[in-house]
Amino acid sequence: MNFFFEVLIGGLLSGVMYALVALGFVMIYKASGVFNFAQGAMVYLAALSVVGCMEKGAPLWLAVILAFAIMTLFGIATEKFVLRKLVNQPPIALFMATIGLAFFIEGLAPMIFGSEPRALDVGIVDEPIEYILENFNMVISRFDLVAALVASVLVATLALFFQYTRIGRALRAVADDHQAALSIGIPLQNIWAIVWGVAGFVALVAGMMWGARNGVQFALTFTALKALPVLILGGFTSVPGAIVGGLIIGASEKLAEIYIPPVMQNLFGGNFGGIEGWFPYVLALLFLLVRPEGLFGEKHIDRV
Repeated sequence: MNFFFEVLIGGLLSGVMYALVALGFVMIYKASGVFNFAQGAMVYLAALSVVGCMEKGAPLWLAVILAFAIMTLFGIATEKFVLRKLVNQPPIALFMATIGLAFFIEGLAPMIFGSEPRALDVGIVDEPIEYILENFNMVISRFDLVAALVASVLVATLALFFQYTRIGRALRAVADDHQAALSIGIPLQNIWAIVWGVAGFVALVAGMMWGARNGVQFALTFTALKALPVLILGGFTSVPGAIVGGLIIGASEKLAEIYIPPVMQNLFGGNFGGIEGWFPYVLALLFLLVRPEGLFGEKHIDRV
């Protein structure tokens, strides 16, 4: 039973970091009504920016500030030179723009900072917590716990900010109808610039956490896309949904990795390793058949 809870807790801690990545998708979707395919590339760019600045001699705190400036400027530039040209255009146009943006980042970032995998030391040792190991006989990573706490604080802060501030209300108005928001005086370009800037900051924190855990490499773009099943479960427009969806995906992924392969091998033989790579997507696909709008998403009804 201790082992079960050890796996479950490890999955929940990973799920919090999935929720952090998903939050960047949710903010962009709420502001523009489009899935930001470039969010994974933004996580990769943010992590590379931190490592690149540190390799130039900057201490960690200065590298984080410089990377934050890079991501903020990138977000503002994206709004000015890409999104501003696509106001009131079909959602597919915005989606295709984010795909192009993703390929642009994936090509530009390695040219500037280098493409070789590198380690990122954020000052947190990845070792078991002795108190939990001695008293509960469970191996819980100190790094995973700290990273989950940082992600939880950031997710909670942003959720409160967008729920109870004027900017948050303006964001919801923009998400409902761009033209109506403009007609009542909401500065659409400013709102989009703020949202993309915040999404860049979220990508920075996520990039640092995942980069320190798995190394700064191109695979970070695929790790970030693990947020897609999180969004399907929680809903593309819900911040609480991103949190709950992240916890469900993180826990189910780890439990499936441990408990499903032995059962499948006994039944069918062969090798069923690597199930954690595709199980979240299968779970999301099954969930789509039951509740397409997600746990916290709003049902879309077209009246004719």
